[in-house]
Order: sequence, then C-alpha cells, then structure tokens
Amino acid sequence: MSYWLLKSEPSSFSIDDLAKRPAKRDSWDGVRNYQARNYLRDMRRGDLAFFYHSSAKQTGIAGIVKIVAEAYPDPTAFDPGNHHYDPKSDPSRPVWYMVDVKLERRLRRLVLLAELKARRELADMILLKPGNRLSVMPVAEKHWRAILQMERAASPE
Repeated sequence: MSYWLLKSEPSSFSIDDLAKRPAKRDSWDGVRNYQARNYLRDMRRGDLAFFYHSSAKQTGIAGIVKIVAEAYPDPTAFDPGNHHYDPKSDPSRPVWYMVDVKLERRLRRLVLLAELKARRELADMILLKPGNRLSVMPVAEKHWRAILQMERAASPE
C-alpha cells in the first residue's frame, strides 16, 4: 500500500462536499499538472490519501480517503463547457487522468499546516518543501504515521 496527499480548496471541493456524495465517493478530477498526473497514475486501489484543505482560512489535513478506482482518462479535459477543459486534449490519446476516492473518515481535528511545519520529523515531506504547489503527492509511511499521531494529540492552539 502507498500513501498520498490530495489538496483541494474547500471553496471548490471540501471534505464536507465529499461526505455528501452518494456512498461518500467521487472522482478526483481537474488535475492539470504533469507531475501530479503522474502521481495519480501511480495510485492503486486500496491506497490511502490525506485530504488536505488548501488556500483556506485554516489550511491543513482534514481527513483520509481511499483510492477506489485507479487512474482513468479525465473526461472534463474534453468538455468545452467544463472549467477544466483542455483544448489540446484528444480523447484518443488522453493526457489527463483522475482517480475515484471514497471518504474513509474525517480526522478528529484539522491538523494545521503550521503544526506540520513545526515538526522536525516532517521536514523532508514533499508538502513542506519550499515552492511546492502540487495538488497530488506521495507521503512516506513515516510521515503518515507521524501525522496520525499528531491527530490524536491536542491542538496546539
């Protein structure tokens, strides 16, 4: 099993939105960065991912999702009416992919970005590297375990 982190702006798609979907399941579409796309294609059914709220009043890890369908072509790239439309996309040779995720659970509390940055054992986590803006990224197992321990600890506020 591999671990991942999926970032979304809550104003666009939040963990609450996912929780309201039938069976708490939805597609993770609209990724338009080649490295993030490659990570999506590396995901396997059963992998787990942190659901991270970005560009919000409080940014941080809000929950855990499971990958329930491996990468397949993202149809939003072919739809001129969709805000993720890519006019250079060709359905016969797809460039953009998506996966399906299912909400496993919300974290007991939002694990804030500031908390993550304050932990020395997370210093080499991709999310925390300067200039990183990827919406999809792998998470090392040691980082996964550390963040779950942080969830159980009281909020530093």
